[in-house]
Amino acid sequence: MKIYISADIEGITGATHWDEATKNKPDYREFQEQMTDEVNAACQAALSAGATEIYVKDAHATARNIIAARLPHEVNLIRGWSEHPFSMVQELDETFDAALMIGYHSRAGSGGNPLAHTISSRNVSKIKINQQDASEFLIHAYAAALVEVPVVFLSGDEDICAEAEAVIPNITTLAVKKGIGASTLSIHPQFAIEKTSKGVEQALQGNLQLCQIELPEFFDVEIKYKEHANAYHASFYPGANLKEPHTVQYETTDYIEVLRLLSFVI
Repeated sequence: MKIYISADIEGITGATHWDEATKNKPDYREFQEQMTDEVNAACQAALSAGATEIYVKDAHATARNIIAARLPHEVNLIRGWSEHPFSMVQELDETFDAALMIGYHSRAGSGGNPLAHTISSRNVSKIKINQQDASEFLIHAYAAALVEVPVVFLSGDEDICAEAEAVIPNITTLAVKKGIGASTLSIHPQFAIEKTSKGVEQALQGNLQLCQIELPEFFDVEIKYKEHANAYHASFYPGANLKEPHTVQYETTDYIEVLRLLSFVI
């Protein structure tokens, strides 16, 4: 069994402030270690469930966060950004049996996490796909569907877990915290590690195909920028148009074109 893991930090247990997610800040180290420990727990559980090959994508900021030496020997770790349109699921393809998402977080425009955003906290106010507010989970779950890989497990804040369950009813989720204004209420870090292990093993021992989703036949994408000048610039992407001063719209029947758009205009 070949397993793919995509890991972010804003949904990791306890992470509350941008200083805790920023590499050059003194608060970062604690949450780098917790991210590593939660990913390691997922890896160990995948091995226990029968995985023989595991790929992990470090998918936060510089993509150089996970402490590689703490992961099992069977893991292939993807660090940095290739700029491939698959982004947070780079190297995912049809050869994988299942995908897991660790430390994911609420979408831009939501109140589920003090660190809520979609792709860029600096430039983007909101992304919509077919009139649905889009999270990084949704964008990359659709990427997984494009190559027919089921997303079977997700951990993060309560809101992103609820969204994942709405999109993939049979997914196993683990809510390690919830956002309350600029604060979070989290379970104990070690408890999160233990529950990640149990949840991943349970998910991988089930019927993986129950988590396979079908892509929509048509995609209507809207990107709302914080600065109108960025929207104006993005409107020159082939096929895009300036719907409103802050918003670019794009339509296609091919999801890889959605991913390509996001790669070039954000």
